[in-house]
Amino acid sequence: MSAEAHALARSRTLWELLRRRAALTPGAPALIQAADDPADDTTLTFGALLTRAERTAAALYADGVRPGDTVAWQLPTRSETVVLSLALARLGVRQTPLIPHLRDREVGDALRATGAQLYAHPGSWRGFDYAALHARVRDAAGGPRALPVDGALPQKDPAQLPPEPRDGTEVRWIHWTSGTTSRPRGVLHTDRGLIAGGACLAHALRPTPHDVGSIAFPYAHIGGPDYLVMLLLYGFPAVLFERFALPDALDGYRRHGVTTAGGSTAFYAMFLAEQRKQPGRKLIPTLRLLAGGGAPLPPELYHEVVAELGCGLVHGYGMTEAPMITMGDPDDTPQLLATTEGRPPDAMEIRVTGPDGSVLPPGTEGDVRLRGEAVCQGYLDEEQTRAAFDEDGFLRTGDLGKLLESGHLVLTGRSKDIIIRKGENISAKEIEQLLYEHPAVADAAVVGLPDRERGERVCAVVEQPAAAEPLGLAEVTAYLREAGLAPYKLPEQLEVVEALPRNETLRKVLKYRLRERFG
Repeated sequence: MSAEAHALARSRTLWELLRRRAALTPGAPALIQAADDPADDTTLTFGALLTRAERTAAALYADGVRPGDTVAWQLPTRSETVVLSLALARLGVRQTPLIPHLRDREVGDALRATGAQLYAHPGSWRGFDYAALHARVRDAAGGPRALPVDGALPQKDPAQLPPEPRDGTEVRWIHWTSGTTSRPRGVLHTDRGLIAGGACLAHALRPTPHDVGSIAFPYAHIGGPDYLVMLLLYGFPAVLFERFALPDALDGYRRHGVTTAGGSTAFYAMFLAEQRKQPGRKLIPTLRLLAGGGAPLPPELYHEVVAELGCGLVHGYGMTEAPMITMGDPDDTPQLLATTEGRPPDAMEIRVTGPDGSVLPPGTEGDVRLRGEAVCQGYLDEEQTRAAFDEDGFLRTGDLGKLLESGHLVLTGRSKDIIIRKGENISAKEIEQLLYEHPAVADAAVVGLPDRERGERVCAVVEQPAAAEPLGLAEVTAYLREAGLAPYKLPEQLEVVEALPRNETLRKVLKYRLRERFG
């Protein structure tokens, strides 16, 4: 990390970090909104971002929003969304971002649980009426007022604003888990925690002021402020995409010279599929690095991306509770980049423990636990908080893995992804990685289903490429045997689907839906 970024990372609050960056490079671009028509693209400099956020904070304050209030916002990835979030940070408001695809049940739960006084929404977006959603949940959620944000944000003279917040250790963010295995939970974060997470990400990716980043995932995701912190630390811009869809978004990447992109494994695969349509032409000429996390990376996909897209790929490990845990290093060997989640930064402690909490030696699989400033403060539900942290203050992640002697982390699955068949533990991830290498498989998910005789049976659910011959269970099991998979791990059920069910943020597979559908 550069000396300038290192100094900025000591900022107490997100607002202080923005103010210091705007003073250093006020005229440098910060946010570039990519539109369908290039003539409609807009750019905000760091100086303009500060000014606009401060004036929006003044308008909110004049409208009765006070430090300590709770404001929920459910908005697309737009410059105005970032401005509003920073305005709330200026006021010292507790804010709860909501992914745009959430509907009545999830939004109503969030508004009730947080006691939000204000709910900001985009009016109508992508054919959905958020004002009507607000009307449906308003009474049950305690009647939060609505703030439609379907254009420019309100602006007022900031002269009457109260002093800016100084304590970065207060809980001012309530993010929501992705809900891939259960209903979402409210995760509590502080400004200092988000700054620490963004600093870890910046340390791993080594950006420069000459880079051009991209935010193609929902800004309401924990990765939104995480990425913003990196922009503020290094003073480079990001291109914002309201919706990530290829090939339509490619023009935006190209015309703005994006150098770093990514999101998750599904994003890499989508870029790769586009590259294969024109193998002789580099998909994004300026692209030097793909980076992301949030889902397992099949080693074969790593090698395919690097070879065919002509850029680096660093994959990491993060979660809503701790947005940056480990990340691959561009200087790591291809073997480590393809098969590990990278190493943690100095500010993140990782333990791999046995069932009794004892620390296991390197190379031994166990439960992954975390401690560090970037780790959340807990959950809205105090009972969930007590259950999540051990007596030493380490967060139990629910992930299984092992630490190598080099410090690299290898994730071997989720505790819920361990299939117990006739008393034997089977890793779903191991089977998924082998299936991914089959030429007639585009993607795969393996789940355990209830079985009266075995306890659980192994079910493989696969997507196939458009021109592939239909797969059968016998062919799949023969392939896995040939690949060296132990017979007791072989799937007993195969389901071929048009598309695996995924969430709308980082495109994680929703395995609970597969269990519901095929169980």
